[in-house]
Amino acid sequence: MYKITITTTILLLALVSCDRTRSSTGWDYMPDMYYSNAYESYTPNPNFGDHSTMRTPVEGTVPRDMVPFPWSKTDEDRISAGKALVNPMEHSAANLQRGSEAYDIFCLSCHGPAGDGKGYLFTSGRYPYPPASLVNDKVKALPDGEVYHTITVGYGIMGAHGAMIRPEDRWKIILHIRENLQQQTP
Repeated sequence: MYKITITTTILLLALVSCDRTRSSTGWDYMPDMYYSNAYESYTPNPNFGDHSTMRTPVEGTVPRDMVPFPWSKTDEDRISAGKALVNPMEHSAANLQRGSEAYDIFCLSCHGPAGDGKGYLFTSGRYPYPPASLVNDKVKALPDGEVYHTITVGYGIMGAHGAMIRPEDRWKIILHIRENLQQQTP
């Protein structure tokens, strides 16, 4: 009745085997790696006793390009750091640009684009406590060293970011906050 040629067979197989998106083979080699089971940063993690996903570095380790910070998370040390530390970064367009980029990466989700403490994690209801406003008079009056100390070891409920942000980027974030955020608010 119908005579199927080799050419017709090849054409039919090619049409049937094509994927709609052409971006998938239709099978997954090692699906446990292909589909990540990673936990989001601020979500509970049952793999650890404290159920915290964000882990602090192992005691005594120093990340590459990091300088150990001699002050701890106390009010006395924060005030001491405020007196001892001075921002070594020069006020330049490049430093302000890098400070803005680093702020967007590390600070924006909590403190918000205007620095008023209305970041996505708070406004979405994922985080119940309002982050500090970086544009109020109290923070404007703080020495740069105290702000650097706060970024490095944390303050109140804010966690330490010293292991994540390079020292020069911390200073550049402070430049960005002072120049671009605090100057825009009345």
